[in-house]
Amino acid sequence: MSNGDIFVGEVLGTAILIMFGVGVCAAVNLPYSKARATGAGWIVITFGWGFGVLAGAYASAPLSGGHLNPAVTLALAMDTGDWGTFPVYVLGQFAGAMLGAVLGFLVYYSQFQANGEEDKAQPTLGIFATAPEVRNPVTNIMTEVIVTVGLVLPVLSFNKNDGIGVGQIAGQDAGIYGSGISILLVSLLVVGIGLCLGSPTGYAINPARDLGPRIVHAVLPIPNKGTSDWAYSWVPVVGPMIGGALAGLLFKIIY
Repeated sequence: MSNGDIFVGEVLGTAILIMFGVGVCAAVNLPYSKARATGAGWIVITFGWGFGVLAGAYASAPLSGGHLNPAVTLALAMDTGDWGTFPVYVLGQFAGAMLGAVLGFLVYYSQFQANGEEDKAQPTLGIFATAPEVRNPVTNIMTEVIVTVGLVLPVLSFNKNDGIGVGQIAGQDAGIYGSGISILLVSLLVVGIGLCLGSPTGYAINPARDLGPRIVHAVLPIPNKGTSDWAYSWVPVVGPMIGGALAGLLFKIIY
């Protein structure tokens, strides 16, 4: 893979992932949304993010391997010792996350504008970034570390499972996933993490997923957008990176 392919693949895949994620959160929370009108909630959000992983990883795997997450890239670099492309992956992921957040905002532009009405106003930060239900930096970081290990370690293990998938994506290399079926399994893993472990902090499990859209939230002209909560913003960056490093270390020791 060339650096150009890696960058384009990560921008494309992460943008799709975040567009889906911001979109489903907007659908559930903003006024005049069909999803909100039907009472959609947490389960819809978890599946929406899972489908975002599915679409983003399939789109980017032939180009970059479909990391979409600095924590995954960090773990892989720790396992292989190859740090040369690490900055390219991470830059692509953050650029894609910001692009995806802007696209999600544009899809729901009318609903964001309607959110400016006094009797309809809803907080908007949760559409773009995560926040804990109980604010405690120590336990919030601990949660993000544990949950990120629960994501990254299985992702690293897919190529170790001979029968886990069938065939390559359109005959091309599926990167870290080993096969197209493995990408589907990763998306289901993300759904499972959201359902089982996501409630305490909103399961960032990906620094680009949280920080990129949080920056976009701060910059965009969103009516009644409220605070971007920069006091908490370091937790969903530091926690997943620690989790990614631990997953990479565990994988290298165990496998």
